[in-house]
Amino acid sequence: MSIAISVENLWKEYRLGTIGHGVLFRDLQSWFARVLDRDDPNAPIGEQASRRSNVGDRVWALREVSFEVNEGEVLGIIGGNGAGKSTLLKIISRVTGPTRGQIKIRGRVASLLEVGTGFHPELTGRENVFLNGAILGMVKAEIKKKFDEIVDFSGVEQYIDTPVKRYSSGMRVRLAFAVAAHLEPEILVVDEVLAVGDASFQRKCLGKIGEVVKGGRTVLFVTHNMAAVQQLCDEGICFGGGKIRVAGRIANVVKAYYSNAVLSLEAPREEAEHKGATFVRHSNLMDQTGKEVAEIDMGSPFGIKLCIEGKVRRGLISIKINNEIAENIMVATTRRSFKGQLNLDSNTVICWFRENRLMHGPHTISIWFGTTNQCLEWLPHCIHFLITPRDLFGTGELLSLKDHGSFYLDHRWQII
Repeated sequence: MSIAISVENLWKEYRLGTIGHGVLFRDLQSWFARVLDRDDPNAPIGEQASRRSNVGDRVWALREVSFEVNEGEVLGIIGGNGAGKSTLLKIISRVTGPTRGQIKIRGRVASLLEVGTGFHPELTGRENVFLNGAILGMVKAEIKKKFDEIVDFSGVEQYIDTPVKRYSSGMRVRLAFAVAAHLEPEILVVDEVLAVGDASFQRKCLGKIGEVVKGGRTVLFVTHNMAAVQQLCDEGICFGGGKIRVAGRIANVVKAYYSNAVLSLEAPREEAEHKGATFVRHSNLMDQTGKEVAEIDMGSPFGIKLCIEGKVRRGLISIKINNEIAENIMVATTRRSFKGQLNLDSNTVICWFRENRLMHGPHTISIWFGTTNQCLEWLPHCIHFLITPRDLFGTGELLSLKDHGSFYLDHRWQII
């Protein structure tokens, strides 16, 4: 199998602060002000200190990045904000150049980086389809052939002859993505396209990218949606601080990303909402032996331990489990278990889940504590944990999010 993209020892450096004003006289004014340690006369009010402190500073957005992508491969690229993902895609798309290193590309590249770039507000939707298509590298005959399909995909057919300045932001983005999605390159570079539009349109976007993948084209896919990246990609790269931290099978890369960057056994108090005193002093996940853990095997029992300080009469506790895209999976509450409220006095409370039916992947737990009439404390996503894959049915096959959904039920087959 031939190599479509080869990245060798790639480095990218940026210089912070204002580079120039576009006028030589003002550039000289600002330069003398910096040399004499005076306020820049051309800086906006309130930005003097910050400009003096960072002008000329340099930062490496990418450092020692090397990898290869084979033809027809779908590579998922994940990492936190500012990790270097978008910078890498801009270099591959030739939007900017590297400081050091080189990239070898075999095939025509199309990029979905900043959806909607090049749209003119005074032109109609129809005219902008042709304009944007030309900017993205499509010829007029190709746009004409796909015009009806593009408009149908966008869902703005009724307004296609209306100036784009009268479109809502969502309509404009839908039309822009529809144009970009109908490119037919050998290599497709995609950066966070699933952030556009509403939920139904996002599903349509994901389906379109899936069609490209099935067509055998090479795809670089950057997203924060871990469910989508596991569904579309087989291989992955995790970035951090401008470097490749983990590379390999996408399931292992996602697991490493959550284990190293997200998982925490302590409740993040800065995100908590307290109504007066703090009651939940500590919260953690336990395995069936009572050991504090951050990972649980699929099907294995687990418990959630809360250390409560202070007297509360007629108290209620609710625990909510969410998946990685913040969907609510289930809620456990003491109201059902104890047929009412609890009288708590600096107690340790444990909620046991004996039948763990969660599919493998990252999950979070939120804790609500209060009484019938009021919320005393709310700790959103205070516990992050990972459900690890396991051969539940003894077949040698691991269940996957891609093929089996996000939740499973124990079942048996009967043939009559």
